[in-house]
Amino acid sequence: MFVSRVSSGVPVTRRGVLHGLLVSAAAVALAPVVAASLPARPPRPEDPTFDEMYHGRHLLGARTGVGGRVGVVGSQWQVTVDGRPLHLMRRADGSYLSMMDHYQSYPTALDAARAAVDELGPSEQLRDTEAEGSPHHGVHA
Repeated sequence: MFVSRVSSGVPVTRRGVLHGLLVSAAAVALAPVVAASLPARPPRPEDPTFDEMYHGRHLLGARTGVGGRVGVVGSQWQVTVDGRPLHLMRRADGSYLSMMDHYQSYPTALDAARAAVDELGPSEQLRDTEAEGSPHHGVHA
């Protein structure tokens, strides 16, 4: 019979080591199941407006609603970066895409506006697509 003593003087057997490994493996295997069964946190409500400076750029956004009501289905965002419009699109999952990058979505309109500033860099400006007649400027396709 294999018996070892650790520094505390408690005997350690193969059976005890095997038991410890099995319990640890079971805990690791069940962790995702337990985590998935916990109630999900409700999404944090998005502020209906924002007005901030981000990397030296002025971000201004307001949510417009159908019939003047904010927060209803069909409401949209009017967002500008340094006074120039940034067009956002709402995805079915509630996230947003910007005209700067159609492949990355963001959880809030403010996050999409910040990402557009990051994409623009320090010297480039958004173009007013309606005035300049170029509907696809800045689109990564």
